[in-house]
Amino acid sequence: MKEREKFGSRLGFILVSAGCAIGLGNVWKFPYMCGQYGGAAFILIYLVFLAIMGFPIMVCEFSVGRASQKSCATSFKVLEKEGTNWHKYGYLGMAGNYLLMMFYTTVAGWTMYYCYRCLTGEFTEKALTVAEVEAKYAQMTDSPQILLLWMILAVLLSFGICSLGMQKGVEKITKVMMLCLLALIVVLAINSLMLPGAAEGVRFYLIPDFQGMVDKGIGNVVFGAMSQSFFTLSIGIGSMAIFGSYLDKKRSLAGETISITVLDTFVATMSGLIIIPACFAFGIEPGSGPSLIFITLPNIFNQMAGGRIWGSLFFLFLAFAALSTVIAVFENIVSFGMDLWNWSRKKSVAINIVAIIILSLPCVLGFNVLSGIEPLGPGTNIMDLEDFLVSNNLLPLGSLVYLSFCTSKNGWGWENFQKEANTGNGLKFPRFLRGYMTYVLPLIVVVIYLKGYYDMFYPKGMNYFIPWMCVAIAFLALIGYFRFFKKKG
Repeated sequence: MKEREKFGSRLGFILVSAGCAIGLGNVWKFPYMCGQYGGAAFILIYLVFLAIMGFPIMVCEFSVGRASQKSCATSFKVLEKEGTNWHKYGYLGMAGNYLLMMFYTTVAGWTMYYCYRCLTGEFTEKALTVAEVEAKYAQMTDSPQILLLWMILAVLLSFGICSLGMQKGVEKITKVMMLCLLALIVVLAINSLMLPGAAEGVRFYLIPDFQGMVDKGIGNVVFGAMSQSFFTLSIGIGSMAIFGSYLDKKRSLAGETISITVLDTFVATMSGLIIIPACFAFGIEPGSGPSLIFITLPNIFNQMAGGRIWGSLFFLFLAFAALSTVIAVFENIVSFGMDLWNWSRKKSVAINIVAIIILSLPCVLGFNVLSGIEPLGPGTNIMDLEDFLVSNNLLPLGSLVYLSFCTSKNGWGWENFQKEANTGNGLKFPRFLRGYMTYVLPLIVVVIYLKGYYDMFYPKGMNYFIPWMCVAIAFLALIGYFRFFKKKG
């Protein structure tokens, strides 16, 4: 059997894994959530939950990957006890990666297209009104041809990098992208801080306003920070485990996980430092929601001196963030075919290029041709459904599986997990966290899971809430099966 590829360097592992975690959630969602929930007070709570939730689950996922030397498709089968059914989660993990790419490739295409539009001066060649900027966004989403073209470009570029191999393609190119991303974010932040009136935005962003948090509702702020800290690391569907499978045993996993978490947090907080002071400088609401990136920011660049340059650099930075995630998840998808069916890398890439393009079509068409389909209620589209299935279902449920597998006697077990996590030099994973990870952390994840359903459906009325909550309970019953029972045969 051909020996599994390894990372060429420790830096490569950290940057590629961080590239998977760093995505549009850091640059898009984190700043507007800070704007909505009171700035620095939200950030402090977010950091606490990142430490107590994201860190241990990521160590679990890396440990499963490194111990098995396989992707999510077969890693549980390698490590599980005979007669148990943990390996069946591999199919849900695979489904999660494909489902994530069914909409993420479209949004990655948006970032590339907006970079192109800024480079050509479309947003800055003349003074535009807010309505005109909104019309340019609608022009993109209303055109299936534009969305399809840029989605295909994102797919071909990312799979092309994966086809070169782990070291020569994914690691080498992602390292360059990530280093460029980090350089761009510093340059953009400095420019934002130098804008007239930016100081007020910096105060809002960096000085905690606990009274403002009370006004927003402490429960809302806490749950917002908890949810963002959980989802930002892309844990639960094996997107991190694959990179553990390419890692040698020289370093313990706790220290490496901290490095990745710090990088992810750095990009998220620096993104806020780019966006929020700029919003204050131009009198724009920083909590304007998902439209912040594709409508609000182009309007800011339209008013800014040198806006064509700064807009182009920002969307190049955003494209790097999006593509680093796409490349990382594509590597996981390519490895499925290699691990399950012994396909060559080239064959797996070729088959999945066709598969991903076809699977991404509903999202592309959901903004125009299929815009009448509103699966989660009025005002929603197909991408909202796909995002909800991944973010509010497969990520938390998958995290429960990884936690249960690494802590229960019926799974891989705590001793095996801790031995793998602590193999190598560096920070050791604390033994005293066993009870917390076995009983408390799963409960926190379940609360996030159910709160996600509540937030999505309850405000729309019980006609939506009750059937979808039944679906949620059914999923939890499935996880209960994996957690507490084993099936012979």
